[in-house]
Amino acid sequence: MQRIWVFEQGGSARAKIRGLKAYGQGSFDLTVHSLDQALPPVLDDTSPYFPQEIRADLVLDFLRHPDLSLDLARLCQRDKVPMVASGKKMEVPGVLCPPT
Repeated sequence: MQRIWVFEQGGSARAKIRGLKAYGQGSFDLTVHSLDQALPPVLDDTSPYFPQEIRADLVLDFLRHPDLSLDLARLCQRDKVPMVASGKKMEVPGVLCPPT
């Protein structure tokens, strides 16, 4: 079974998660990692917000904070996990950033 991790901030992926559950019909294991606390404009160290290791077959990035998205992309690259970050502008190997 494919393991998909969704990273969201302040409910930013709520509709997408509902769609994945409704249309995925149990085809994959879905884990949601929500960050709901207020964050400063600049995050020098994002490690407290992420797991030590990404154990998924695919990561979906719906984070709003650019520092979090970039560091999540780097974690995925390190752990060789493909990531989709729609509408983001970053160039990290293994990360697909389609326009929205």
